[in-house]
Amino acid sequence: MSTSEYSQVSSGERSGSVDAEQVERAKREIQGLVQEIAELSRSEIAPVDFYNAMLNKVVAALAAPGGAVWVIGETGGLQLAYQINLQQTGLIESEVRQQQHGRLLRQVLLGNDGALIAPHSGAGEVSDSDEAAAANPTEFLLVLAPMRNDQGPQGVLEVFQRPGARITTQRGYLRFLIQVCEFAGDFLKAGRLRHLSEKQTLWEQLETFTRSAHEKLDVRQTAYTVANEGRRLIGCDRVSVAIRRGGSCPIEAVSGQDTFDKRSNVTVMLSKLANAVVKTGEDVWFTGDTADLAPQVEDALDTYVDESHTKAMAILPLTEPQDAEAKFAEDEEPEPPRVIGALIVEQMADSRTPDGFLHRVEVVRTHSATALTNALEYEGLFLMPVWRFLGKGTKLFRGRTLPKTLAAITAAVAAIAFLCFYPAELKLEGSGKLRPKERKNVWAEVDGLVQQINVEHDQKVNQGDVLIVERSPELEKEIAAKTGELNKDNAALLSIDREHLNDNRELTENEINQKEREKNELIQSIKSLREQLTFLKEKKDKLEIRSPINGRVVTWNVREQLGNRPVKQGDKLLEVADPEKDWELEVLMPEKRMGHIAKAKAAANGALPVTFFLATNPSQEFQGTVVEDELSAEVRGEEGNTVLVRVAFDQQKLRDAVKDPKIGASATAKIHCGKRAIGFVWFHDLVDFIRAKILFRIF
Repeated sequence: MSTSEYSQVSSGERSGSVDAEQVERAKREIQGLVQEIAELSRSEIAPVDFYNAMLNKVVAALAAPGGAVWVIGETGGLQLAYQINLQQTGLIESEVRQQQHGRLLRQVLLGNDGALIAPHSGAGEVSDSDEAAAANPTEFLLVLAPMRNDQGPQGVLEVFQRPGARITTQRGYLRFLIQVCEFAGDFLKAGRLRHLSEKQTLWEQLETFTRSAHEKLDVRQTAYTVANEGRRLIGCDRVSVAIRRGGSCPIEAVSGQDTFDKRSNVTVMLSKLANAVVKTGEDVWFTGDTADLAPQVEDALDTYVDESHTKAMAILPLTEPQDAEAKFAEDEEPEPPRVIGALIVEQMADSRTPDGFLHRVEVVRTHSATALTNALEYEGLFLMPVWRFLGKGTKLFRGRTLPKTLAAITAAVAAIAFLCFYPAELKLEGSGKLRPKERKNVWAEVDGLVQQINVEHDQKVNQGDVLIVERSPELEKEIAAKTGELNKDNAALLSIDREHLNDNRELTENEINQKEREKNELIQSIKSLREQLTFLKEKKDKLEIRSPINGRVVTWNVREQLGNRPVKQGDKLLEVADPEKDWELEVLMPEKRMGHIAKAKAAANGALPVTFFLATNPSQEFQGTVVEDELSAEVRGEEGNTVLVRVAFDQQKLRDAVKDPKIGASATAKIHCGKRAIGFVWFHDLVDFIRAKILFRIF
């Protein structure tokens, strides 16, 4: 039913002619509105929204010109929460009327039931000059009912109704209004319970924040606690903490981030902004306008907001709490508090501040300043890490921990004594290779191209056997050229001799000398060419590379490595070894351990025992002695600088244990270097490192 229909029912009642069906339909509509108000009272909306919806439905249900909701304010007096057409009552035109109306509202608030107040009625005659009367100074019928919850009266619901309706109808108005006020009381009660729950949650968050903030005396941990717990308490998007250090104010912690890049653009800009605000010492609240800020703060803030897209933020300097005695001292003017940093609160999505935002920010700011001041003073104490360590150490010598501490100290002393005085054999380990003593490398003596390979891997050869044949076109060309020159000179010499025999005329002395000179030159040239040819033939003979010893070819994949390959003089081609003779072990010992070996050799007159295992026969231990070590260290593979140590051993034992020893078989050898303290035996590499890398650089 529309508002006009309500008006028709009401006017019909006043005139005495009411359609029964129309009345029944109005009642159903009113019941529906009551149900809507009941559902509205169970919703979690703001009080002003509830009053708006409730009063509009009440005014519509009663077809009244207007109404108002009055609630108890913070000072204890009634204040207007929401109204409809209040100006039509004329209350706002006269202060006396307002006072009379206010006293009427107070009476209804303190009463048990509501009231129906006729126009211009009250205790005694109602006039504009009677300020003490509680009356209805308006031309409307006032329907009033108190709104109560479990804590008592909370306000008054008032409807401005047209006069003239029957008494039963007016009482229906009042009953309806009282029923609505019951729903309003339920809404206020639920709101109070929600408020108490939120307040309890707030107190729990505050307790957690204060306990966590003051729990640690580490500046970094305290800053992270303030940022993370402070963000939960404030209810904002992000909280950052900046600590003043000298002339800068770097960001120490950001909520929600255990680690962050202090060199990123956003962090650097935020640090500059905090530094600018700290220097001014004034709070900065930004919601979009920077016109009233200092120029240096405005520039830094604009730069940061452009980069971070923050909607609203507060940069609040944190100051040291003042001592109470210094604060109230009358003899001297107190110094301004020292700024230790800044608390930065940001809203990233919405610039509006929630309820209680400023109060929560101030609480976080106060406790943060105290906690960070204590942490900075604690960390600034002279030799604090030492005192902290000593302080923790004294706990070990008190109470029930004393026997455990003494037992631990005794065990530690016994362990140290054991490591320092118990003797053990110092064995220095190195990797080795098993090789025959008799072995030779085969080198290329002439530049050439490998033309023929006569041997394979592990092939038995005798000394002088041709292993590889080279071909040198340059050498062949040179031999041919020298041979041609020799033949030419021989022919010239023979021609001179024939001319001398066939010439019957008598030669002059000059001609005879000339021919002798030519003959001698040819003889010398022939001699030189023959010597050169002899040298070239000898060089050609070296193209046949022969085995230097009896033995076996130990080079792997000879044909794949050397087939049709150009070689130069000095290139290593093959290796031939004689496994039928004695074998030896070549051990690569790291250079850093040779000092211990040299000292042990001097004490043992050079005979150092060696134990080793072959990779091909790890179950058999072999004994040997060091016979030689190189004078120089070389870089060999991944071992780094190593010294080659040769080890001799019992040949018969090797042949009995290994029927076919493999050349180059891997071995692990340990050289015995005498008795030393077991601690040094276990940790000699660490001791050497400390001596070489730490103590040497210090001293």
